[in-house]
Amino acid sequence: MAILVTGGAGYIGSHTCVELLNNDYEVVVADNFSNSKKIVFDKIAEITGKEINYYEIDLKEKSEIEEVFAKNEIDSVIHFAGLKSVGESVTHPMKYYQNNVVGTLNLCEVMQANNVRNLVFSSSATVYGVPESNPITEEARLDAINPYGQTKLMIEEILSDLYKSDQRWSIALLRYFNPVGSHPSGLIGEDPSDAPNNLMPYITQVAIGKLEKLKVFGDNYPTKDGTGVRDYIHVVDLANGHLSALKKVEGSRGIDAFNLGTGEGTSVLEMIETFKEVSGVNIPYVITERRSGDAAICYADPSKAKKILSWSATLNLKNMCTDAWNWQKNNPLGYE
Repeated sequence: MAILVTGGAGYIGSHTCVELLNNDYEVVVADNFSNSKKIVFDKIAEITGKEINYYEIDLKEKSEIEEVFAKNEIDSVIHFAGLKSVGESVTHPMKYYQNNVVGTLNLCEVMQANNVRNLVFSSSATVYGVPESNPITEEARLDAINPYGQTKLMIEEILSDLYKSDQRWSIALLRYFNPVGSHPSGLIGEDPSDAPNNLMPYITQVAIGKLEKLKVFGDNYPTKDGTGVRDYIHVVDLANGHLSALKKVEGSRGIDAFNLGTGEGTSVLEMIETFKEVSGVNIPYVITERRSGDAAICYADPSKAKKILSWSATLNLKNMCTDAWNWQKNNPLGYE
């Protein structure tokens, strides 16, 4: 029996495929490669010594999903596939609802038709919006403030209704905080198609000389150094969180949400200083205006995942910076 990984060629998906293969799972990937590249499968094979069976399909086309299920014995699904840029979602909301929500509806309908009811869903801490307090528990108010976050929240609600209608389903909703870093081999990592939206790839592209300087959005927040504080989690820790969630859904029934984070907040300036320390490279930056909707502080309470999934993050900020830099300097143009 195989695990279907939708969006398995993407940043978090590819790292999860490595951990699945290293734990002797059979992996099938479905990806439309809109924000990823096929060469990642060669890199995964180099790391694991194992090939992945992949299909170039679009989840908006239900017949294409049906074909994957017809050709493989799928036992469980880890669902990463989705558009993920907050800014683009504000500009093109219909594209996000069509892709993320409709794609998930199609996937769940095909799963149900094939009696596959184990699902690990890639959600996001954006479902919390601007937090009322920190650390954020899974019981915090859900209040997504942009279309990307709304699609994640909407899918969580759809999956909750699905379980209520058929309690044979077993679903884990994984709300990640800020994934960074790369596989320690330096063979796979974060490769944004356009200008980076996230802090770490922005830092590494400045370090490699691809970008001139880093923009720091605001230095007058009520934080230790005035810059925004976030919960950064190493992508390998995050990938292992999916394995823990997979084992949970394989052995039980129900639906539950879990925060995947370290439980520690790091400011933008702290991240820059740590990166400079491990890389020996100076990162020039300029302070600009705050971005609308950005919270001052946002970090997880990951105790529920530790208690129920027996998972917790093990890699620290230096590991994150070291591995991100290792990926970038070995792949200055990404996967190109």
